[in-house]
Amino acid sequence: MWGIISFFIFALLHPHICISAHPHINDSSWIRINQLGYTPQGVKVAVWCAKAAQDAATFTLHDANSDKVVWKGRSSGDFGAYGPFAHTRRLDFTAFRRPGTYYLACGGSRSPQFRIGRDVYKGTADFCLQYMRQQRSGYNPYLEDSCHTQDGFTVYGPMPDGTHVDVAGGWHDASDYLQYVTTSANATYHLLAAWRDFKPVFGDRCQANGTGGRNGVADVLDEARWGLDWLLKMHPAPDQLYNQVADDRDHSGMRLPTKDTTSYGKGLERPVYFCTGEPQGLKKYKNRSTGLASTAGKYASAFALGAALYRDADSSYSRLLQGKAASAYALGAARPGVCQTAPCGAPYFYEEDNWRDDMELGATMLGRLSGQQALLRQATDWARQEPLTPWMGADTARHYQWYPFHNFGHYELASASPALQPAMMGYYRQGINAVWEKARHNAFYRGIPFIWCSNNLTVSFAIQCNRYRYLTKDHRYRELEQACIDWLFGCNPWGTAMVAGLPASGDHPEDPHSSFSHLYGYPVSGGLVDGPVYGSIYKSLIGITLHNGDEYAPFQSDLAVYHDDFGDYSTNEPTMDGTASLVYLLAAQDYEARDAFTCSHGAIIRGDSTRRQLALVFTADEFADGGEAIAQVLQKHQVPASFFFTGRFYRDPAHTALIQRLRRAGHYLGPHSDQHLLYCDWNRRDSLLVTQQEFNTDLQHCYQAMAKQGISRGSATWFLPPYEWYNDTIAAWASARQLQLVNFTPGTLSHADYTWPQLSRYRSCDTILQSIMDYEKQHPAGLNGFMLLMHAGVDPRRTDKCWERLDNLLAWLQEKDYKMVTVPRLLQERK
Repeated sequence: MWGIISFFIFALLHPHICISAHPHINDSSWIRINQLGYTPQGVKVAVWCAKAAQDAATFTLHDANSDKVVWKGRSSGDFGAYGPFAHTRRLDFTAFRRPGTYYLACGGSRSPQFRIGRDVYKGTADFCLQYMRQQRSGYNPYLEDSCHTQDGFTVYGPMPDGTHVDVAGGWHDASDYLQYVTTSANATYHLLAAWRDFKPVFGDRCQANGTGGRNGVADVLDEARWGLDWLLKMHPAPDQLYNQVADDRDHSGMRLPTKDTTSYGKGLERPVYFCTGEPQGLKKYKNRSTGLASTAGKYASAFALGAALYRDADSSYSRLLQGKAASAYALGAARPGVCQTAPCGAPYFYEEDNWRDDMELGATMLGRLSGQQALLRQATDWARQEPLTPWMGADTARHYQWYPFHNFGHYELASASPALQPAMMGYYRQGINAVWEKARHNAFYRGIPFIWCSNNLTVSFAIQCNRYRYLTKDHRYRELEQACIDWLFGCNPWGTAMVAGLPASGDHPEDPHSSFSHLYGYPVSGGLVDGPVYGSIYKSLIGITLHNGDEYAPFQSDLAVYHDDFGDYSTNEPTMDGTASLVYLLAAQDYEARDAFTCSHGAIIRGDSTRRQLALVFTADEFADGGEAIAQVLQKHQVPASFFFTGRFYRDPAHTALIQRLRRAGHYLGPHSDQHLLYCDWNRRDSLLVTQQEFNTDLQHCYQAMAKQGISRGSATWFLPPYEWYNDTIAAWASARQLQLVNFTPGTLSHADYTWPQLSRYRSCDTILQSIMDYEKQHPAGLNGFMLLMHAGVDPRRTDKCWERLDNLLAWLQEKDYKMVTVPRLLQERK
């Protein structure tokens, strides 16, 4: 089966995604970690927890291969009791950034091994798509068979009950086989948004039908289209919306979907619930529906985003989606209120009580698609009416009462209209603060209520933190955001990851509430399970029986309960919509780890903008009149810098003394081509002016000149192109030679220090220095990660020498607490 095969392929291709557990030195304290690992530039925190008082004021980080201590740190203060523990502390080793495999030791305990690396999230988003494919109704690629192909017959519709309507397809909601627009539209939106926002992280290993083999389309987009196609069936006419397929009569026992013979009174057809905007329920229990807007808004947003993404690739499909988005939104606007899912013989259903967030997102995406400003104004009105997702800051909520669990509309509206960003991100901050006020009092930074599907809330909240940080560049909640991610992958009281099969050799769900795994031993790889619930909720639920003991018994408490046992449907059942949201979150983590550096046309043009460090860069070809002065100022301030010289500069005997002085001082010396060639046309950047052979030969001559100065090629693999002008082809040619192309960071005028008064682009040193100060003041990240380029010599026609102001510039940068480093140090995790 392709699902099983793909699981093992993932494990083979990603051997780094594993942990190696060590026995605890004692049985009363533990160190909880993110089992996936940590990125070098990211927040890195573990939690020490104990049932009895111990000396845990300090901790050590050890190389896993040698056991040597590589870093020492002070633990946080004791946060006190949390769940089963009497004492808890945070172990923050964010400052340690060296990639490798490590473990932590604190208070007599030793953590499992974990990795630090840029690739710890690589492939994880695609991995979770396995579960989405396994949840497909209609043709199921995991089982290589079809199910529920006769769906279904209408109930509550304007047509007679029992009328057949073709709605085969879509996804089963969880381990049961009900299907809801509520969750499916939200899942579809997250998959589409993940593709839009993080394209580079996704691969193509499956056909559109989910079987193995490439089709030229990213798998995440194939999966999103599977959702869109089903939603189109569920909105067959402008005045018709359906809300769900099947009901809780489905809960008649475990079986594979291909073996589902549950009878609803019409053969193998299942009921399809028409959206009436009024209470529904065919037997004892009924919902509390009041309108159509919650469902209609979700339809509209998924269709509108799909239309935007398919506009170029499939214009006819895009037009169809746009029309459906408009008709669905119109129905929601005409019938405000919630359209809840329908119960039947049991009291459980999705008790959604909010709808303005859905209409806000629908209006925003439809407005962006169509250019109708009136829709964006409507979206703004909806946003003002529900600024805060109500569960945030609350201790409890009913099942799916406030859904989706974060409001994507605020982010999309802020992105569409920068003028609205302060207000929309203010709403996001209000929700984040509400959770933070609870989270800051415990070592796990846990402020999310332990209600049913608490893991889904955790994912959504982390997404809200992530998108807030992305738009505002405000990093104050970054540790809270990471704590949510860490929680999902083992930094929790139970020390287990909450995603089946991830990481491959870690502690993760192995006995989930799923027919696939329980009856046949099929892994539900990539599925996010519901997560812990309050002890009070667990005790109140119907029909829960543990079958295989409780390996987490020492870590259960009245606060929260979690079991890896198929008998516990409340904490250990994978969900389709939670997994789709997790795809977005993991893609964001993967993308950010790759994208800590800013690139343009294949060259790195900025380092990590979250770290207060920058690289001073000096280039030279024929002029070197500022070289000695620059070297003296750098020595005075004890600041390293990076120098990129041409081959003819290195060969000139007049420059040997300067080059050797720079070498002795530890500055980086790199290539700037040999003859200072212009690689591509100034006006048509894609038009090359050199061949690859000419490029290679010229660069080789430069390295030969460097070698005569004692500079080896292996120590000089960062390459700055002549004229600071290049294109993607030049970057690819450099990469083929195991070189990394870099260029100055745009935004200031530092690189204009070579101009002279007769040039129209001439800039004085006053203007140049002011541009640097202005940029630093006006941008939240300031000069973080900058490669600030100046010239080591200029044409004699320029008499205003900016290196004469370098002393003042360095004093100002140091006063601003910037650390100056070489280019290799600035970009050290890249290679």
